[in-house]
Amino acid sequence: MLRTLIVGLGRAGLGLHLPVLLRARSAAEAAGEGPVGHPIVGVDPGNSPPAGPPDGLLMAGSLRRARELLDPEHTVVHLCTPPAVRADVLREAAGLGFSRIILEKPLAGDREALQHVLDLARDHELRLSVVAPWLHSTLTRRLIDVVANGRLGAVRSAYVTQHKARFRRSLGNTSHSSAFDVEVPHATGVLLRLLGDARVSGAACTDLRVGQVTVPRMGSARLRLLHTGGARSEVLSDLSSPVRRRRIELDMAGGRVVGDYAVAQDDDFAQLEITQGGRTVREVFHDDSLTAYMTHAYRHFADEAHEGGAHRDDVGLHVRTVELLDEAKRLAADDRGTAPAPPGGQPSRYKEAVNHGS
Repeated sequence: MLRTLIVGLGRAGLGLHLPVLLRARSAAEAAGEGPVGHPIVGVDPGNSPPAGPPDGLLMAGSLRRARELLDPEHTVVHLCTPPAVRADVLREAAGLGFSRIILEKPLAGDREALQHVLDLARDHELRLSVVAPWLHSTLTRRLIDVVANGRLGAVRSAYVTQHKARFRRSLGNTSHSSAFDVEVPHATGVLLRLLGDARVSGAACTDLRVGQVTVPRMGSARLRLLHTGGARSEVLSDLSSPVRRRRIELDMAGGRVVGDYAVAQDDDFAQLEITQGGRTVREVFHDDSLTAYMTHAYRHFADEAHEGGAHRDDVGLHVRTVELLDEAKRLAADDRGTAPAPPGGQPSRYKEAVNHGS
């Protein structure tokens, strides 16, 4: 049975991963089976241990101490540290023998950091999986079916809005340096899955302003893509919006599709509207996408018979997402409105990435 080590006990580690793992463990125990075992060990590099750690979490003072508590051969590491320090923490974990790694999105903050991660994966034969709730969402699966079955024709354009208020976290820490790193990776992965590979055709980023305080590049992000099949897509993420929304709209040759992803952990329902011939059909359904992702990842890690299978394309998708967002950040900083030429000597790492998928 696989064990669990959570590295990084901020919003992602304590607020998202731990509750999902505890729920999954309870459900597995009730069914007499399950991919998640005891104990769940937590490490917060560079920070003091939290006062009164949550039930179900055993704190370790360092990765080396965690290594004494866990067998790396039977442990999944959840790497929830900020992208800026991810490669260093990954290097330490790999050096201690841990090889099954779940990484918080984005996989890396830029192309240089991405190459460090992929080099570590190659050198230490790591099996990587990137947290991707949107890719494992029931809504996304429904959208894939709608596009694939052809009843509404080809997708002409797609528009994604990802709005929420993120003032406190943006003012209080520097875990992200750009609004492109917060919500946009989720949408980019889905658009690549739905519409195929793409190039950046436009990008913009604004600052977050609260009174006299300005947080550079953390206000909003806009990304425009031109996909190889001819469809155009756009992502707009406003981190100062008073209204929370995660919506995707598909303009198709024979109709229109609107999907709303669940916007809160306490109300994990998605909605789908399909309009064709002047008639709209609306559905509401349960969509606990993060739990679906975690369950899938653990089952895959545990199933040695499928080693290197299901996540291979997903890792490549996340690599491509990092490359596109790195280009978008440069374009937004350049502020000239046209995409720069691809960086010399920096080809896509998609093919390299598929060798390290879990």
